[in-house]
Amino acid sequence: MSSRLMTVTGQERIFGDDEIIVSKTDLRGRITYANTVFLRMAGYPEKDVIGAPHSLIRHPDMPRAVFKVLWDVIGTGKELFAYVKNRSSNGDHYWVIAHVTPSFDAAGGIIGYHSNRRPPNRRALEVIEPLYARIRQIEMQAKDAKAGMAAAHTALLAAVADTGKSYEELMFALEES
Repeated sequence: MSSRLMTVTGQERIFGDDEIIVSKTDLRGRITYANTVFLRMAGYPEKDVIGAPHSLIRHPDMPRAVFKVLWDVIGTGKELFAYVKNRSSNGDHYWVIAHVTPSFDAAGGIIGYHSNRRPPNRRALEVIEPLYARIRQIEMQAKDAKAGMAAAHTALLAAVADTGKSYEELMFALEES
């Protein structure tokens, strides 16, 4: 990844409570559709996002373990809600509560994924930000990326289990807090 893609400003972008960020991807996570709110928040023209990996907007503060949980769940045909910190093209960031669902063909096979994102509950971020920072630290301290992912994934699942809730229950509880 180029250094330009990893630039961060520390400036947060906010979108309206009445707005929804929408994107669709193929099975490999390449963007096949992005609405105007997505394009505005990400700071890219449509021609630069269609066909690009959704990781184009991945913020370096986001633990890869969160995306592992996401892919593990949606790959089984289930939906998932998750808090995600995205990065705009200029290095700004924006938080979302993402609802990711598989898209199915007529035979019931998964053909892609659809994500709707809304502004998050700001109080929930008081829990999410330190949790993600801890998980990201675990990833970065490991001797290699694979070991970091495994250790961080285990730590993330343990942190969720410590709440006495499932991952999905925790996301809903945070959104309602």
